[in-house]
Amino acid sequence: MSPGESRIVTVGEHIELEVGDDIATSPRYNEDIAPTRAAQRTWSRWNVASLWVGMAICVPTYTLGGVLTAYFGLSVSEALWTIFAANVIVLIPLTLNAYPGTRYGIPCPVVLRASFGIIGSNVPALIRAIVACGWFGVQTLFGGIAIHLLFSALFDGWAALGGTGEVIGFFIFWVLNITVVIRGSESIKHLEAWAAPLLLLVASGLILWAWPKVSVSELLATPPTRPEDAPVFRHFMAALTAMVGFWATLSLNIPDFSRFARSQRSQVIGQIIGLPLTMFLFSGLGVLLTAASMTLVGETISDPINLIGRIDSTLWVTLAMLIIIVATISTNTAANIVSPTNSFQNIAPKYINEARGVLLTGVIGIALMSWELFKKLGWLESDVSLESLYSNWLIGYSSLLGPIAGIMIVDYFLVKDQAYDLLALYKDNAGYPAWNISGLVAFAIPVSLTIIAIISGSSGWYHDWFYSYGWFTGSTLGGVIYYILNRG
Repeated sequence: MSPGESRIVTVGEHIELEVGDDIATSPRYNEDIAPTRAAQRTWSRWNVASLWVGMAICVPTYTLGGVLTAYFGLSVSEALWTIFAANVIVLIPLTLNAYPGTRYGIPCPVVLRASFGIIGSNVPALIRAIVACGWFGVQTLFGGIAIHLLFSALFDGWAALGGTGEVIGFFIFWVLNITVVIRGSESIKHLEAWAAPLLLLVASGLILWAWPKVSVSELLATPPTRPEDAPVFRHFMAALTAMVGFWATLSLNIPDFSRFARSQRSQVIGQIIGLPLTMFLFSGLGVLLTAASMTLVGETISDPINLIGRIDSTLWVTLAMLIIIVATISTNTAANIVSPTNSFQNIAPKYINEARGVLLTGVIGIALMSWELFKKLGWLESDVSLESLYSNWLIGYSSLLGPIAGIMIVDYFLVKDQAYDLLALYKDNAGYPAWNISGLVAFAIPVSLTIIAIISGSSGWYHDWFYSYGWFTGSTLGGVIYYILNRG
């Protein structure tokens, strides 16, 4: 091999890229989105499981319970079944889309180059990135509230700051998150590994605190809030779509993490162990405690931070807030910073490295959450709450992301037969087109149908199938259209 040529090496089940001058000088390559070497693929099944425990135990997961009962009209028992079913379903695209990451060591935007084109990959990657930046802002807001309550428990004068204290907490939490990710993937792995048991501990503590004061059987018998004559199927499917949408984001960018897995077996088993049970237990805890909060503290509270803040014990509030801060960092860094960081690098790898991608993610997250920060500072008045946004946002973006997931799966397993040209993925005009029309058309058709459904109104079969159930119809339709266009 001459110094200017790159070559492919097979190491066990992994494909490794030895970079020569031809790839190193390519405008589509930098070291941060380069394929991981076999020696870097160190994540065991327990690391992958810990990743999911760390991501799943977070404030938005807890508040899903309130969303399902308050905005989708489900009963408590229906909400629990919906959460479990959704997380079993979402395991399918998660494990399948993780395969190319594990085999080739490549991040999500590079995987997308195979189905959308070298340049066209930026379209789905940036859609995913903006959603992640929005979630980054939401999680950072919750983390800032936890820091505010922690300082309020420790310092008498801090509580008087009110919303200003929460905004200060937001920016403290922002800095902590950015610092962890800039330190690299190993810091994320270690954070998740020791954060996971702490998060399980605070969940157990909430159960022990609430158990003597509530009746689980009475909570499970709580009737649904939907109209009595409303069809169960419609409400259930809309709620199921929203719950699938919660991790529809990770079902696209799971290669960002599976590229560090030791084997396909590690990523598959790790995800099966880590996701469904954790989501079910912590979301279920949210369902039960939200329903029981009136009994516990005299008002309905749908997030654990403010519920814990009502506990009359400085010691326990302090410990719980510290753990929640760790919990939210572990979720935010893995779920909401890694993906947009890689996506922004994909635009111009020679100009945007990992550090710049992280900072860009952080700045956009602040901008997207600025309306809520202004509200807390008293500069803006609005009746829109974060909880009310979940119901429409989760459904809306899941309808956008569903087609991308379907296209990725069909491309890797049916069109490419699990074989990528790794060298060509990092070059222009080397085998993959700049814009893959098949991928873009297969994405545009379901998205157009969703937009029409939104414009057409909030009722009728068309709106239900292409908006309320949009992830299911979108992922299926996107995958089928892509397959037909490539086999026709």
